[in-house]
Amino acid sequence: MLGPNDLVLCGPPLAHVPLLDRLVPAEKAGFTGLSVMPGDLWALEEQGVSLRDLSARLADHGLQLAEVDCIGCWLPSQVHSPAHARFRELLMNLTPERVIDLAARAGARSIVAVEMMGVTPSPDEAAEAFARICDLAAEHGLPVHIEFLPFGGIPDLAAASAIVESAGRPNGGLTIDSWHMFRSGSTLEQLAAIPGEHIFTVQINDAPALAGADLFQETMTGRLLPGDGDFDLTGLIRTLDRIGSKAPIGVEVFSPAQAGATVDQIIMAWASSARAIIDKARNSDER
Repeated sequence: MLGPNDLVLCGPPLAHVPLLDRLVPAEKAGFTGLSVMPGDLWALEEQGVSLRDLSARLADHGLQLAEVDCIGCWLPSQVHSPAHARFRELLMNLTPERVIDLAARAGARSIVAVEMMGVTPSPDEAAEAFARICDLAAEHGLPVHIEFLPFGGIPDLAAASAIVESAGRPNGGLTIDSWHMFRSGSTLEQLAAIPGEHIFTVQINDAPALAGADLFQETMTGRLLPGDGDFDLTGLIRTLDRIGSKAPIGVEVFSPAQAGATVDQIIMAWASSARAIIDKARNSDER
């Protein structure tokens, strides 16, 4: 089982690198988990690689499959989202049934659910829809966690936590991504009030104190390595530890500054910067 001392290599920023080509660099950098997108897994199947064999391939490199990121169309109102909605065509294909089946066959630890089309659900719609996907995933022993996005219809920690509470499913929880956390205006005080068992996965990255004019543009191109920006990442990790979070810590950095580096260099930089922040949070006297 992956836990709070494990590092997870988050797949979305590395979508241009075939999944199997990430394994050796991840192992060298000391990651113990990988998150993937559905497209990563579908690409393997197109190449004739059985998803049932993926766990063994990962284990050969000391790795486990963490979350599949993501279910993108799970709210009834998303079906009626505007035709010009961001990533609509892609997200409409990422239904609960398709992604849960994929994650189960691949032996994933859990599944992320997001709202990226800008559709703001009513509290009842969101709770009922989230309960439904949790029930579908429970048939395969899989947890599901909401990742809130400040430019989406579930924009902050308070909104996501309310959905999880209302749905009332034991396999339903939250993703805490540091960029979404701090850019949404969510606070560590709010996080401290959430039961640690509701946090299923954590992703860290950094950014300047001043947000960009376009939050979506910034999240896709303006993230920094942990420790290179102004987010209170040590406070975040300490808060998660205090509430008893057992979630592994992923690293997810979208940045064009990485364009000239090799995959090995990128992954090693992610690991070393994350470890430095985690060590500072847990072992420094500056508390």
